[in-house]
Amino acid sequence: MDAILRPLERIGRRTVNAVAEIGYAAMLLLDSLRFTFWGWRSGQPVRIRMVFEQMRQVGVDAIPIVSLLSLTIGVMLGIQFIAALSEFGAESQVIIASAKSITREFGALITGIVVAGRSGSAFAARLGSMVVSQEVDALAVIGIEPVRYLVAPALIAMLIMLPVLTIIADVVALVGAGLYSMGPLDMTLGAYLNQTLHLLEPRDIWEGLSKSVVFALLITLIGTSTGFSVTGGAEGVGRATTRSVVLSISALVIADMLFSFFLNR
Repeated sequence: MDAILRPLERIGRRTVNAVAEIGYAAMLLLDSLRFTFWGWRSGQPVRIRMVFEQMRQVGVDAIPIVSLLSLTIGVMLGIQFIAALSEFGAESQVIIASAKSITREFGALITGIVVAGRSGSAFAARLGSMVVSQEVDALAVIGIEPVRYLVAPALIAMLIMLPVLTIIADVVALVGAGLYSMGPLDMTLGAYLNQTLHLLEPRDIWEGLSKSVVFALLITLIGTSTGFSVTGGAEGVGRATTRSVVLSISALVIADMLFSFFLNR
């Protein structure tokens, strides 16, 4: 009997913990929005200086790595589409295939994964270290709301900068696809990009940007909620950082799958 009940008990506890974590992340989101729009009424406004600092860390500092990976992804897609479509004599369709794949799918996803690895883990590590050293408790004691001071600026910065990074990733990836495809298609890079712009529709761009907004919410909430729940000292900070990255990337992939399913039916 115990052999049956113990696995069920373990599953039940993990389910309860997962629901509690989702509820805690939702509470962080609501509190962040409350402080963003109405914090000034209670003397707890979100500092613009902190938002800009987070925007630099989250967005500006990530431009080089996002651009490099996007260029690589663009070249890879050009190689794969040329190889696949040449079997059917449809090399000319490489342009539209690359354009829609990048703007709808890969631009937002690659950007989200990179930012989750950089900033999501940084959120968890920083907040976890502050929890362990009791700095979060000290903020509350002196009358500073930890969510307003630590979470809201990061959330605002992420909601602004992740769509911007996605646009940069789209442009760089399209250039990468064009750099490889211009040879097999016997056309200049300018002609390739010009045809790409004519083939793209506003819906293609907005689909990728809408994904990036959801990805921004997921990365920030998972990183901060994981950081606030750290226990066990320095070892706990390491576990929380790893867990934040794994959960963030898993959530991004699942959300991307759901977006693709419902938006392309």
